[in-house]
Amino acid sequence: MISKTCFAYTRVSTVKQGDGVSLEAQREAIAAFAERQGLNVTRWYEEKETAAKRGRPVFDDLVRSLQRGEAAGLIVHKIDRSARNFSDWARVGDLVDSGIDVHFAHESLDLRSRGGRLTADIQAVIAADYVRNLREECLKGIEGRLKQGIFPFAAPIGYLDQGAGNPKIPDPKRAPYVRRAFELYATQTYSFRGLLTELKRLGFRNRSGKPISKGCLEVLLSNSFYYGTIHIKRTGLKYQGRHEPLISKALFDRVQAIKSDRQHKKQTVHNHTYRRLFTCAGCGRSLYSERQKAQVYLRCHTKDCPPTSIREDVLDAEISASLRSLRINLADQRRLKRKMQAWINTRTPEQDRNAIELQLAQIADRQERLTDALLDGLIDKSTFETRKTALTEEQESLKKALSETGEISRDEHAMRKFLELAKSLYLLHQMGDPPQKRRIAEIAFSNRTLNGKNLCLTPQNWLQDVDGTLAVLCGGAEPDRTRITEKIDELEDIASWSLSDDFDVGLDRTMRTA
Repeated sequence: MISKTCFAYTRVSTVKQGDGVSLEAQREAIAAFAERQGLNVTRWYEEKETAAKRGRPVFDDLVRSLQRGEAAGLIVHKIDRSARNFSDWARVGDLVDSGIDVHFAHESLDLRSRGGRLTADIQAVIAADYVRNLREECLKGIEGRLKQGIFPFAAPIGYLDQGAGNPKIPDPKRAPYVRRAFELYATQTYSFRGLLTELKRLGFRNRSGKPISKGCLEVLLSNSFYYGTIHIKRTGLKYQGRHEPLISKALFDRVQAIKSDRQHKKQTVHNHTYRRLFTCAGCGRSLYSERQKAQVYLRCHTKDCPPTSIREDVLDAEISASLRSLRINLADQRRLKRKMQAWINTRTPEQDRNAIELQLAQIADRQERLTDALLDGLIDKSTFETRKTALTEEQESLKKALSETGEISRDEHAMRKFLELAKSLYLLHQMGDPPQKRRIAEIAFSNRTLNGKNLCLTPQNWLQDVDGTLAVLCGGAEPDRTRITEKIDELEDIASWSLSDDFDVGLDRTMRTA
């Protein structure tokens, strides 16, 4: 008696499951079933893919082979091993209708009979429903983790996984490179390709030990995870993360602004320190940086303008001289310290808490009205998600501020650090590398023009006098921690070395002297 030829199909959902006993157990059950039924298995198909969605390559190849008549039957361990979605189950039904005998080793079902086909259809529906329910439960678990501030997926480059339920931690090998990538791009002296070349030269490698790709760098520079916010693109929602940020939000926002500027130079040719930072007083256009006889010159190339140029080392010296003249004298230091302390003394935790709670209540009311507008059809879902994300981000920021109310010493420390950093701009400029020097010139001077060979540098308002500094620090009647925090972040991004223990000791000594 000639036995009927059949194909056998085994499947697990993940590669990890395939390393266990599941595939082997299915194979043994199918082999035993074939022996009992007198079937001859001529080819085995093994797959490690979920059956929840269509598009399994091995299963597709199996169906095509059966449709070509290469075997008379198919043996699968169980119904849910063949399909967990209605589309693939319909293909199994088409095989039965075309005369292919489909057997399930675990269930004794005759798919050629009406009752057997109905029973199989019911079990297929149950398998599909199981997948939908499992998906919903998984999404609930993911949402719960996100609300706790934990990223439940693989850590982005620059961070390391610490197991389920634990926040990511900075990768000591790659985190410094991630931070450096943001800092270099913020100088506007690098295109994506230029920055990629520089990072490769510095030794930035991915987890497999290979240089990072351009696509990886683009994703990295757009990832809000690095400043502490988890953004889920599928839903558009944002969550405050519990992981340690690698950069400040001010630096991240600056990088996004540069990326969105379509006029930004696409390819970096020369990374001159002050390229495109100074303008001609005559025509208002940016000065070009060019190298002549081992010296870098900034020149205006407009034909109608009089000769306008300056050597880069001369420009650097004039910036240093201007920063030196902006140093706060001892009398102003004392006055500034007294006013800062007086402002701190007027604050009470109750006032801060009441003000923040009022703002939180207003946001809750706006969220409720936003939901009503969606239900009433006044706005579409896309607009709803965008506004909801903005409100959620503002809400998380206020909750964080509420948890810090009463920390007067923290505000005082931040103000003192801001004062010392502002006083140290000259020293930071002297010791900084070209990108740091460029950024200091950008934040210290609002007007940077060249008239012939005469350089005009107008200090920013917060550096012109003590009252201007106080306006930044204390900024009006209502206590506002954001203004000083942003300015401190701006300076700390330039001078991360200044936040060492030695610097804090020096800061305390300076403030006692003042």
